[in-house]
Amino acid sequence: MIDAQSALANPSVTRREDYQAPDWLVPDIALDVDLDPATTRVRAALDVTRNGDHDRPLRLDGGGFSPLSVSVDGNPHNDWRMEDDQLVIDLPTGRHRVETEVEIHPDRNTQLMGLYASGGNLCTQCEAEGFRRITFFPDRPDVLARYSVKMTADKKRFPILLANGDPIASGDLGDGRHWAEWRDPFPKPSYLFAMVAGDLAANRATFTTMSGRTVELGIWVRKADLAKTEHALHALQLAMAWDEQVYGREYDLDVFNIVAVDDFNFGAMENKGLNIFNSRYILADPDTATDYDYDAIAAVVAHEYFHNWSGNRVTCRDWFQLSLKEGFTVFRDQSFSADQGSAAVKRIEDVRSLRASQFPEDNGPLAHPVRPESYIEISNFYTATIYNKGAELIRMMATILGKDRFRTATDLYFDRFDGTAATCEDFVRCMEEGGRADFAQFRRWYSQAGTPRVSAALDHDAGSGRATLRLAQRTPPTPGQADKQPMVLPLKIKLFGGATGAALGEEQLYLLDQPESEIVFEGVSEAPVLSINRGFSAPVIVESDRSAADLAFLSAHDDDPFARYEAMQQLMLDTLVTATELGRADHGPVIEAVRRTLEDPALDHAFVAEAVLLPSDSFIGDQFETVDPEAVFRAREALRRDLGKTLAPLWRQAYADASTDAPFVYSPAAKADRRMRTVALGYIAASGAEDAFDVAFAQFEKADNMTDRMGALTTLASGNSDKRVAALDIFYNRYSTDALVLDKWFQTQALSARDDTPAVVEELARHPDFTLANPNRARSLIGAFSVNQRAFHAAGGAGYRFLADNLIALDRLNPQTAAKLLPPLGRWRRFDETRAALMKAELERILAVPGLSKDLFEQASKSLEG
Repeated sequence: MIDAQSALANPSVTRREDYQAPDWLVPDIALDVDLDPATTRVRAALDVTRNGDHDRPLRLDGGGFSPLSVSVDGNPHNDWRMEDDQLVIDLPTGRHRVETEVEIHPDRNTQLMGLYASGGNLCTQCEAEGFRRITFFPDRPDVLARYSVKMTADKKRFPILLANGDPIASGDLGDGRHWAEWRDPFPKPSYLFAMVAGDLAANRATFTTMSGRTVELGIWVRKADLAKTEHALHALQLAMAWDEQVYGREYDLDVFNIVAVDDFNFGAMENKGLNIFNSRYILADPDTATDYDYDAIAAVVAHEYFHNWSGNRVTCRDWFQLSLKEGFTVFRDQSFSADQGSAAVKRIEDVRSLRASQFPEDNGPLAHPVRPESYIEISNFYTATIYNKGAELIRMMATILGKDRFRTATDLYFDRFDGTAATCEDFVRCMEEGGRADFAQFRRWYSQAGTPRVSAALDHDAGSGRATLRLAQRTPPTPGQADKQPMVLPLKIKLFGGATGAALGEEQLYLLDQPESEIVFEGVSEAPVLSINRGFSAPVIVESDRSAADLAFLSAHDDDPFARYEAMQQLMLDTLVTATELGRADHGPVIEAVRRTLEDPALDHAFVAEAVLLPSDSFIGDQFETVDPEAVFRAREALRRDLGKTLAPLWRQAYADASTDAPFVYSPAAKADRRMRTVALGYIAASGAEDAFDVAFAQFEKADNMTDRMGALTTLASGNSDKRVAALDIFYNRYSTDALVLDKWFQTQALSARDDTPAVVEELARHPDFTLANPNRARSLIGAFSVNQRAFHAAGGAGYRFLADNLIALDRLNPQTAAKLLPPLGRWRRFDETRAALMKAELERILAVPGLSKDLFEQASKSLEG
């Protein structure tokens, strides 16, 4: 912990330009761990070698403890000192064996970094800098070591002992204790170390690799949760096969284990051969998990498995290169998920997520490049920019190169850097060499923050049959980067005939790399309508001169599903922006476009359900220099109500067509029907129909799956029916002992559109089942409430005080989670003078707290300064 005021005057900043190779390398490390929740002893033996010609001492990072003993080459060693948290040892020659012993206390570790207790088990989380909380080590990603681990523990309490790599030996000690040894033959950075001790059961299977090796698979959970692991296990097998087919990457160890724990700061962790997961991304059955949960489990299981190559076999040189592994792997998991179902719907979901989290980040005080230049606390850079925007960079390169050249380039990358710590520049260079392309200008995507805005204006000369598309790009200033250079924007473009609806030529991929450019289309015999950034080929904001009629036309005729969805969304957004500004707008074009979509028999329910959803309150607000949350809410509710009333028969028909008495099945078609039911039910309720909440409650009561139950509960939770309280009580009583489902109960109420949501959330924070100690529970209430734009920004600032109070309390327990929940306060400049002053005051109050963590200090101070 640091004092916020002194840190503000002189913060400790790590800068990319200051990178230096490690002074000492550690080819091998052997750990002997005597496990106990209260006091664990860790004996570490490091084989160290001097890296280069220098006489600098060995510096080992620690976690606030002092060594119980230090020896060098088998002899007790007293020539050591502590400098801050580093153990410093002067060594006479270039190669030594250094041994240390420390004591740590897992049951006191509320930060959930290092070794900690969760649900009666002991587990680790070491990314980014958690290994130093276990033992002394040069805790940086470019120090790769081969790990051998011996674990000893009480056998009754911890019958299962797991670590990275493959099992070597195990046995009993005769005193009620037992031991196990594991060895990982592949050098890895310390952030990938993992071990688990607990009373766990495994769902086991095997996978045969493309070279014929058999890999033993295991998903380890509490015995009571074993039945909920089938979906995750199947997803793992699918991911392993997909990675072989698409990237030619084979798994390399004899075992692959996953452990699910309840207390986890992230979604999951890709530790070599022993992935540790937040249980919400493993456990699923129809009664407790929604289709969203099922999809997320498959995506996260795939993501962590894919890291075996894009992150583990090739790791990152330093934390500034974080997107090297995360952006690439997000792209890989998105591609995997698209191949498992509807690629169009998956792309819609990914872009919606990008716009909800990354675009606001780019447009706020915490904006940073995909490859940042500095940080105070690295954990704050696990952001949507690193992950989601980083994935878009890979997607753009793949789009530019094409499938075959991209595969050649990735093969080159994996082969060239296997077993090493690489950089983003190394990756781009492989894209150039393997893909036979020049990405010199494209590199700006890694160093320049902000979301580019592209203006597009299309002119048509009927006499000459020539259409001219004028394009211009600009990227608004971001903190520390006032002047922006032109980016390389791969824009997929196509023209359609406004009269015939026919395609006027093939789709083109145009690379916009200048501030302004023109594209001339010849032989355009009728007035054209522009379809641009098809498939969201570049992560940009398009500002075009397309009319409401053009957008309505595209929403009905475009042959690219994403572009069709995008046209509908833009038509809705334009209408809602006008209504927010003027207090009214013509809803007719939107209603007719939605009508055509609902009546189109060629469209499946999965696409229709996404296409007819209105943009979110927060996305509408992002279109304004100064956001008026109440005006946005009124405009959106008015359009929802009008859509619901005017198209009432169609919503009833859509609901009926998507309904079935067949039992639950997890399939693309069944998921599409459930999604359509939820969307149609929402519009039926928005219409004000007298029986709307009766329909919702009937669905809630008879549902045989969590998707339908939550779809109904979400509708009821935002209404004024007396069935709202009944449904919430029934839900709570049924699932009060299931922590993951109870999170949904908290979250649903925190996201409610009701006027009393702020008061309800305050009350829920005092509920016996609410705790700040569990990150999932904190996110389900505090995190959900802070993104409920209307409720959080309610007049008077109670929402701001509520968030600040809880962040201050949470910071004492878990700084990482607290810092992740602060950004909604950091957007204070986007709101009116009164709200801005209230939000700013809460940020200042947070910074005035004695003993504030580096994590929260960095986020709060940047939010004030940015």
